[in-house]
Amino acid sequence: MKLKVTQENLNKALNLVARVADSHSTLPVLANVLLRAEKNRLSISATNLEIGITHFVGAKIEKEGVITIPANLFSSYISSLPSSVVSLELEDNKLKIDTDQYNSTINGINAEDFPVMPAIDKGESFTMDAGILRKGLSQVVFAAATSDSRPVLTGVYLHTEEGRLFMVATDSSRLAEKEIGATKKEIKLLVPATSMHELQRVLDEHIEIVNVVMDEQQAMFKVGDTELVSRLINSNYPSYRAIIPKEQAINAVVKRSDLLNITKVSSLFARETAGSITIEVDEDQKNIHIRALASQLGENSSMADAKVTGSGSVTLNSKFLIDALNAMSGEDVEFSFNSKIEPVLIKDPKNKDYIHVIMPLKA
Repeated sequence: MKLKVTQENLNKALNLVARVADSHSTLPVLANVLLRAEKNRLSISATNLEIGITHFVGAKIEKEGVITIPANLFSSYISSLPSSVVSLELEDNKLKIDTDQYNSTINGINAEDFPVMPAIDKGESFTMDAGILRKGLSQVVFAAATSDSRPVLTGVYLHTEEGRLFMVATDSSRLAEKEIGATKKEIKLLVPATSMHELQRVLDEHIEIVNVVMDEQQAMFKVGDTELVSRLINSNYPSYRAIIPKEQAINAVVKRSDLLNITKVSSLFARETAGSITIEVDEDQKNIHIRALASQLGENSSMADAKVTGSGSVTLNSKFLIDALNAMSGEDVEFSFNSKIEPVLIKDPKNKDYIHVIMPLKA
């Protein structure tokens, strides 16, 4: 292997790829990135056996070749170099890295030991608008479970219904659903949330289209010069629509910024009670009122004006409410529920493509 590549392009590729490398694995090669020089471009890949990312970089290839080298060291070293042309040359599993001012050698591991994600030979394919996908991921992924006690809930579920594509995640205490758009394909993909977090990083704002290729075990997302392959969760997603309230007797439309501010203030006093806050909607006073009580710290009461129908109260986890409000971008939010023991529905009254459900706490 012998080639020349710009520091900027190499650094960008390593920033996208290197963090997937698994430095804690019992397989030392998984802590490495795979460099492959062929056909006038350099591909850089990393995998932890669940996710694999490859980024392609234009390069001047003098001699083709392949090697794996430690991801953290290589990435940190390249990011420390000034803007310049970087020469890479492989000799006996040692990669020589030269610029005008810097010369280093990093020991590698033979590429034959590097695991390759299986190719998707006979998969279905479809496309998604990159901007809508990027927005949807920011609104949904955080609601997936982080505990492996129920693996099915650690994924983000992409599925079609009546010609519309939806993305949903839930940890059983909250649920977020985003409508992505129309499609003629029949799609059912349960992708680990960890993979979707990586896809968020890969989705550059200049990318317009994401191509997806899938089979029963894997999905590949092609984003510009980057390919992300993820194993799928082999499980049936729960029928989540059953918990989304159809009608709500108590409804408040309030400025999102106002509700977010009073929730943040009340959350400061809710730390002793695991974030528990009580939200009261008052039709007579035409406001939404939040209370938090901490025996050691004191208590707080905050209020915001709202357009209200019905009166009642419900107790929620303040962090969940803050997360939901931060995921939305409209000026107003609609906050509605039926009773203190039933789910709370949060949505934008002017935009129906995103809904958020939070299960109440025991008062």
